[in-house]
Amino acid sequence: MRERRSRSLAQDLEEYLSRWTERTGIAVEVWALPADGTSTRVAQAVLATLSEALTNVERHSNADVVSIAVTLGDRGLRMTVSDDGVGFSGPAAGRGVTAMRANFADLGGTLTVNGVEGGGTTVTATAPRRARGV
Repeated sequence: MRERRSRSLAQDLEEYLSRWTERTGIAVEVWALPADGTSTRVAQAVLATLSEALTNVERHSNADVVSIAVTLGDRGLRMTVSDDGVGFSGPAAGRGVTAMRANFADLGGTLTVNGVEGGGTTVTATAPRRARGV
């Protein structure tokens, strides 16, 4: 059973991103936000993952711009967070990455983190539409 939310995920994301960019001075480009409603569980996973990804951008990337896209379609939910920062080489590791992966694993989904040294970082998360309440 879905819990009713007074605000949409898109509204929550817009508010969070506005506060984050005001606080950090890092520009945010929003490419897409979900038009459809999501369950509270999905919204919490998206917001927690986005928060961790942006914490990493703020702490480590030296980025000027972050691009965000969150879509919800017939095939499921997809979230992409890309920055134009310093990037990294090698596998992504650490508590934050583990937590982000767990957020989407709980929805039956996956999360990847790809960095290009000198070319930024991209976090991509997906969750199937019909699995585990998406």
